[in-house]
Amino acid sequence: MGSKPKPAARRRIRAPRDFYGGLALMALAAFAWWGSLNLSGMQGVQFGAGTAPRLFAGLLFLTGGVIAVMGLIRDGEPIGRYGVRGPLLVAASILLFATAIRPLGLPLTSFLTILLTSAASDEVRWLESILWAAVLSAACTLLFVYALGLALPLWPSF
Repeated sequence: MGSKPKPAARRRIRAPRDFYGGLALMALAAFAWWGSLNLSGMQGVQFGAGTAPRLFAGLLFLTGGVIAVMGLIRDGEPIGRYGVRGPLLVAASILLFATAIRPLGLPLTSFLTILLTSAASDEVRWLESILWAAVLSAACTLLFVYALGLALPLWPSF
């Protein structure tokens, strides 16, 4: 005899995505708060270096709490399968950028990074992604190298 799933009104957690997402936000906020403990806080009416991080961590914690409570009282969708492809390719694109910026230069590295990140979506349209990567690479080059004057390599060094 298999057990039937409980109706949404009888489950304790009625919207698991919201509930666990709220808990994740609360955990992230607690980590941010802990990370800002070594920074100085308010000194009278003057902001310290840790004031804004603690303020935002507190607001994020409250927001996560509200979302988690809403997951307990409102009906919502169950948790579906977790896709690994998206986070894996986004992480790979970050590593690609970090390792390739010096030898390949900014325009080529940003172009390849944007294409790799585009592949993280199931709905990728390659022609649009290639065009968008070219536009963003040009914009990054103009902004960071020419407008801001950052010392980033432009061309491959082989």
